[in-house]
Amino acid sequence: MSPADATTTVPTLRERRRAVATQEILGAAERHIVEHGPHALSLRAVARDLGMTVQALYHYFASRDDLITALVTRAFEDLADAVQFAVDRAHEDPSVPRLVHAAEGYRRWAIDHPERFQLIFGSPLRGYAAPPGGPTTQAVQRMSGIFQRELFAGYSMEQLAAADMPTASPEMRAHLGQLSPDGLGALPPSGVHLLLNAWGRMHGLVVLEVFGHTSFLGGHQGEVFQVSMAHLVEDVHRRLATAR
Repeated sequence: MSPADATTTVPTLRERRRAVATQEILGAAERHIVEHGPHALSLRAVARDLGMTVQALYHYFASRDDLITALVTRAFEDLADAVQFAVDRAHEDPSVPRLVHAAEGYRRWAIDHPERFQLIFGSPLRGYAAPPGGPTTQAVQRMSGIFQRELFAGYSMEQLAAADMPTASPEMRAHLGQLSPDGLGALPPSGVHLLLNAWGRMHGLVVLEVFGHTSFLGGHQGEVFQVSMAHLVEDVHRRLATAR
C-alpha cells in the first residue's frame, strides 16, 4: 500500500447516506423545476415530493438559497460538461472550428434542458443572490474557460491586446483591472471585448431558440446557428489577424 493510499479517508456510512440523500433532494428539485418552472421552487414542495418534512430537509440544505445555489452550480457544471464533451468530439469533424463544436454543445444542452437553462439564465429568482466567489462563480468560470481556450487558441496575450477592437475607456480599463485573474481579469481589454461579444452572439441565438422566438425557421434553426457561429469565428480571427 502506498503512503497516499494509507492516508486516503474513506467516507463513513453516515456521510455516504447523506451524499445519496442530497442527490435525491437535488433530483427532486430539478424535476419540480421542469414541471412547474424555476420560480415555483420551494423547500416545502420539494420535501412533499420526497415524503419528507421541511424540518428534515433543513438537515441537508439550511435554506432555500442554499438549495438554489446547489441547483445552479449543478446546472452550470452539467452545461460545461456538455460543452467539453462536444469539444472532445471535435476531431470527428475537423472541418468545423472547435469553437463551433463548443457552441453546438451549449445549444444542445439548452434545448434539452430548457427549464434548467431558464434557472441559470432567465429572470432572477425573487430574493435570491448567489454567494460572491462561491460555487456558482467557480462553475461559470469553468465554462467560460472552455470558450476562452477554444476562441483564442494559438493567440498570445500580446496578440489579443493588439486586436482590432475599439480602445477601452480609462474607466473600463480600471474596472477590468479589479477583476479576478482566474476569469476575465486575465485578458487584456480587447480580449474581454472579443469574448463577451462572441458569447453574446452565441447566447442570444440560443435564448431566442429555447424560448421559441425562432420557431418560424422550423427545422433550419440548427443550420442558422452553425452558420452564424462559423461567421463569428471568422470575425474574431479577422480582428486578430492584424496582431500576427
